[in-house]
Amino acid sequence: MKPVEIPDCCLGVVIPVYNEEKTLHLVVAKVLARPEVAELVIVDDGSNDGTWQTMQNLAKTDQRIRIFTHTVNQGKGAALRTGFQHVRSGIVIIQDADLEYDPDEYPKLLTPILIGRADVVFGSRFLGSGMHRVLYFWHAVGNHFLTLMSNMFTNLNLTDMETCYKVFRREVLEQITLQENRFGFEPEITAKVAKLKVPIYEVSISYYGRTYEEGKKIGWRDGVRAIWCILKYRFH
Repeated sequence: MKPVEIPDCCLGVVIPVYNEEKTLHLVVAKVLARPEVAELVIVDDGSNDGTWQTMQNLAKTDQRIRIFTHTVNQGKGAALRTGFQHVRSGIVIIQDADLEYDPDEYPKLLTPILIGRADVVFGSRFLGSGMHRVLYFWHAVGNHFLTLMSNMFTNLNLTDMETCYKVFRREVLEQITLQENRFGFEPEITAKVAKLKVPIYEVSISYYGRTYEEGKKIGWRDGVRAIWCILKYRFH
């Protein structure tokens, strides 16, 4: 796809956060360095470390930052629901609070929307052109299996349903009512976007995965829930 000029301040970024005191300031700095970022909505999902204080300090440094908190941990999906309710920009991207995904790749994720071809863009870790940290075999197998199963029920041909990097025109998000509190958000949003019959694109992204010792949170129970969500939202 040919390069396009990315307009400044066109993008709203939503970051769900849970116990990311060590990395949050680094991610926020990278996000705010991107000229296309108009606003950054951060939602603390009941962290019990110094995350909320870090967020308060960061909010004082840039007027684009707005912060919200849950008193009790509910999950990534719940934090994203809160974030989507407060974001104002015409294009919205999800950004994790760790260092697994690189905000410098926002331009390639925005391009299909800005040239009028897509309403939703998924950033795929498995298309092959970006750098990838080599980590867990069974985790990769699980991702591929869940994507395949999701595709079977949505009739999409995605390569990475579970990716963090999902970009939406805000009008798309406004048509969707989200229910899942945890990582079931990923198959839920995919199924509901598919039902809207809007144009969806994928672009390749880099991926710098974390180990569980470094703070990775998703586990096998979330995989089981994802299977249930794929089935549930196919028919609801």
